[in-house]
Amino acid sequence: MGGNTGTGPGDITPDGCAVDFYALLPTFGEPQIVHAALPEGASILELGCGTGRILRPLAQLGHPVLGADESPAMLDRIPDLPTVCSPIETLRLDRAFDAVLLASTMINVPPAQRHAFLATVRRHLRPGGTAIFQQNPPGWFETVAQAPREREEPGGIRRVVRSARREPPLLHIEVEYQVAGQVWTHAWASSEISPDELRAGLAAAGLSFGRALTEDQAWFTAHPERT
Repeated sequence: MGGNTGTGPGDITPDGCAVDFYALLPTFGEPQIVHAALPEGASILELGCGTGRILRPLAQLGHPVLGADESPAMLDRIPDLPTVCSPIETLRLDRAFDAVLLASTMINVPPAQRHAFLATVRRHLRPGGTAIFQQNPPGWFETVAQAPREREEPGGIRRVVRSARREPPLLHIEVEYQVAGQVWTHAWASSEISPDELRAGLAAAGLSFGRALTEDQAWFTAHPERT
């Protein structure tokens, strides 16, 4: 994700994520949302799996999993799980999955990159399979500038919003994370997606919108279009 930057101790990935910080980050109910949307034992490919924060609990819930990430340093934190090192856009495996997961609001990238991500999702999804996405819902872009600048999060994490600037459809944001005396920063731009734009983007990749998994529509499913 071009233009993203990060600082702090340890390795920083090309998109600005701090590996040591993500290794400390707990889950926030994501594995349960994904698990509830799928049949028992469904195979899952997670794109941009990072340190396995979501992937490992899904494996513990009985799903055969495979994680893909472009950062070797991230994947080094999950040597116990099957992984492949690759950018999402260029990933081409010789197998398909019951489910493909694109979490961490990675769908909120500019349209060209979003199209490449969605194409990878579709390419690795079995007929009748389920794609699961996490997005920043449209209302988030209106409220984030008014949200508290500092908050305590699970895992002893203090989150400080250094800056948040709207430049529609983009929101430029820089956040500082403090954990046990260590400090990391991450700056990125999130691209707003209207409902119509989302459905059009899915359709262009051969996917159709399924259903919202959460009340705020941050999590939703999609399925391969029938041919």
